[in-house]
Amino acid sequence: MKDVFRETKRLLGEGQKAVLATVVKTKGSTPQKPGAKLLVREDGSGVGTLGGGCVEGDIWFAAKELLKTFGPSQFREYQLNEDLAAEEGLVCGGSMYFMIDPIYEPDEVLGFTKEIDDAYSGKSPVALATLISNPGENLLPLGSGTETGRKLFIREDGSTTGSLGSQAIDNDAISRSRQLMVHGANEYVVTENGTEYFIEGYTSPPKLILVGGGHVSKAISSLADKLGFHVYVTDDRIEFANKERFPESKQTIAMQPEDALKQINITKNSFIVVATRGHRYDSDALASAAKTAASYVGLLGSKRKIILIYEDLVKMGIPKDRITELRAPIGIEINARTPDEIAISILAEMLMFRLGGSGKNMKLDEKLVEKIFSKQAKVLN
Repeated sequence: MKDVFRETKRLLGEGQKAVLATVVKTKGSTPQKPGAKLLVREDGSGVGTLGGGCVEGDIWFAAKELLKTFGPSQFREYQLNEDLAAEEGLVCGGSMYFMIDPIYEPDEVLGFTKEIDDAYSGKSPVALATLISNPGENLLPLGSGTETGRKLFIREDGSTTGSLGSQAIDNDAISRSRQLMVHGANEYVVTENGTEYFIEGYTSPPKLILVGGGHVSKAISSLADKLGFHVYVTDDRIEFANKERFPESKQTIAMQPEDALKQINITKNSFIVVATRGHRYDSDALASAAKTAASYVGLLGSKRKIILIYEDLVKMGIPKDRITELRAPIGIEINARTPDEIAISILAEMLMFRLGGSGKNMKLDEKLVEKIFSKQAKVLN
């Protein structure tokens, strides 16, 4: 999405019109998930993707028609049924919902795109809510006379620009935006009165602070970099915290954990993994990490070790609520043994936490397998 907004910013800065199409909701198996975007320029070219195939082609065509006719924002649903899947060679079969937003007066949206681009670059996170439909509540005046496509832009400090149509809906979006901003997540909302809107948070890439520069941290670092994390490494031994050992890191800090963590701007969108060389170092490091704003803090070690260290944290005055938030022992149970296996276990849990996954096995239910056999048995007979 970063490239889409960067190009939107460039186009609008030059006074050009564009159409921004977004996947706002999906059901079942689909080629893209909510948040996927396609920007269509005046010349018909585009940036981003909605999943390809005829669905994207239809959205692309609709976007080009809007640029010709100056039509209003549109909300569309596509059923990826068996016929469509067969026609396109797809194996998915769900529903996709799209918001198609034309931008005819660039000045109205340029400010949003600049702030979103700034959020991606490390400045304060922001959120943007778009009205899908309102079942009948009286709406505040809107210059274009339309409802679908209304915008509410929300900043971290609570200030806003625009409106979804009523103070009650705006307040609901502002409340939800606080958590969505943390990891740049999105949500399709249906309020109690039936109003529907889509809200997206935008923030900089997550920081991963590795406290301890041993074998596991080295394995985590190279993988995390490929997954979009900005990696920072701390260790009190310079031979374990240097650019040669961690070439992908943004910064290496050879200091004690309590001092090193103060050198990094740690926000809620930060992840801290403690993997030092001993109990005493782990206790001090985990205590320091627990005092930061990082929403994810984990410790590598056995359950017995964790219990002893948690006892240390209680003595240090770390609140119970914060201790229960910690991820320790860190990782997902895959019976990992080697540093690389342990790294995958830890990163899998981090991604689950960041992306909102459940961690459950995605294997087909046995009942579905039975249906397949029953269906084929009928065909053969």
